Amino acid sequence: MRDVLEELLSVWRAGGTAGVATVVRTMRSAPRQPGAAMVVAPDGTVAGSVSGGCVEAAVYELAAEVVRTGRPQLQRYGISDEDAFAVGLTCGGIIDIFAEPLSQSTFPQLGSVADDITAHRPIAVATVIAHPEPEWVGRRLVVGETSVDGSLGSARSDDAVADDTRGLLAAGRTAVLTYGPDGQRQGTGMEVFVASHAPRPRMIVFGAIDFAAALTRQAALLGYRVTVCDARPVFATAARFPAADEVVVDWPHRYLAAQQAQGAIDSRTAICLLTHDPKFDVPLLEVALRLPRVGYLGAMGSRQTHEDRLHRLRELGLTEAELSQLASPIGLDLGARTPEETAVSIAAEIIARKWGGGGRPLADVDGRIHHDVPDHASITAGDVR
Repeated sequence: MRDVLEELLSVWRAGGTAGVATVVRTMRSAPRQPGAAMVVAPDGTVAGSVSGGCVEAAVYELAAEVVRTGRPQLQRYGISDEDAFAVGLTCGGIIDIFAEPLSQSTFPQLGSVADDITAHRPIAVATVIAHPEPEWVGRRLVVGETSVDGSLGSARSDDAVADDTRGLLAAGRTAVLTYGPDGQRQGTGMEVFVASHAPRPRMIVFGAIDFAAALTRQAALLGYRVTVCDARPVFATAARFPAADEVVVDWPHRYLAAQQAQGAIDSRTAICLLTHDPKFDVPLLEVALRLPRVGYLGAMGSRQTHEDRLHRLRELGLTEAELSQLASPIGLDLGARTPEETAVSIAAEIIARKWGGGGRPLADVDGRIHHDVPDHASITAGDVR
């Protein structure tokens, strides 16, 4: 929903009803992940995508239909002999789409949800997408770290779903949860799609150099909130890094330690050291390599610089297990030379590590293009604890 939030809010604030189609579950080689959405406005205009083009026309009609009827629908799209060139996915995958009419009456909390997303406050929306009783379908809970708004139909179901949704939100996960019709944890019949809107992941780039400027632009494209940090005020200026969300003048190791103490570093954070200067790098890596697990930690430099860093860090008592977390020299082997090419190389390595890719040309790899992602699977209530 985040990608189409502006267009959705425009219809919502005007008092209109939009048809919203959301990917809630994927199987095999699906082109979009759960949470991807399409919005059909009252004037017929479209924002967003659920399949990259494969079934957009069919989903458009579905979204328009639920607005006409006022009844949400859960629809599956997949390839078969009959529909391979009609409403199937040419990539061979399967996606479940939940379409619903969305307005101020069906989703009164949308404005506050949008405010939370904009302010980087964690918020999740849990929506019933399947139930033996049709009137339950489309009901939702809005769950924050300490708040719950809305109801699914019973106190028992509200308590169970709110509890499990909060667990998914803490992990930044989006998933389908399965319950009994009244929220029984070991039952079946009710499916709830939980869309977690955790704050954007952070990237902290140390070293206010031209390579950092290029990397901040790449990171912004990937959806990161980017901080550039350097101890030299003459170089660390907002004017030199317009794509960064903030530019900080501080000693790198001191800044990183302070961020960790404030709880601002988590398992999605990417840390990139571009200074390749021992007086900055070694103290910083001593802090970074002893952090709880981060999403990515890479350092720029030649192989000689890398070996020298490892030697200095071992002398400081870092273990081989801790050192193994470091991606150095940073980036994939693309033959990159310019700052922009190097930034693509670094971004490519971050993506590969996130999704389990090998970094090889797809033409040289057999099997499926998309890797399995357990976080997006359908799970049974209680498994999120």
